[in-house]
Amino acid sequence: MRVIAGKARRTQLVTPEGMNTRPTADRIKETLFNMINSELYDCRFLDLFSGSGGIGIEALSRGAVFCTFVDNNNDAVTCIRKNIKKTKMEEQSDIIKADAVSAIKSLQLRGEKPYDFIFMDPPYGRLYEKDVLTALKCTDLADEYTTIIIEASRDTDMEYINDLGYYIDKVKEYKTNKHIFVSKKS
Repeated sequence: MRVIAGKARRTQLVTPEGMNTRPTADRIKETLFNMINSELYDCRFLDLFSGSGGIGIEALSRGAVFCTFVDNNNDAVTCIRKNIKKTKMEEQSDIIKADAVSAIKSLQLRGEKPYDFIFMDPPYGRLYEKDVLTALKCTDLADEYTTIIIEASRDTDMEYINDLGYYIDKVKEYKTNKHIFVSKKS
């Protein structure tokens, strides 16, 4: 796994061992960032279920000004720290070791302003994305200008999205998964 573009381009990243994380494949990551690249410069990025931190680090490498990484797995947090240090992005980063919903509550209590992008790659089939969207709904961390990107299995059903106060902007499907671009209703 590597950083694809930007100031940390070609840097090899470490990933947690075992089956607890599922790093986004380079070609899928490249497609995703090609879709959002023009909006990354000077943005704030929230990377939930960070794993190795590869998505947030890619955002920083391509011009994001700050990224908050969230994961509740000790090995993942260790990897994120190593990768941030390796890419020299410590000053632009914050790491929270917690589950995503607890981290959202903590960020809200700290008075964080809205993020420009919120990316989440939760374990598939457990509806964690619904829990996160429900938690975000009651915060200032996402507003009508925030792009929320959910990486999910192809068969993930998001029929509840409108009831939570969001709408789907677009969906990009791949062989085994998809990216769902979501916005908060204003």
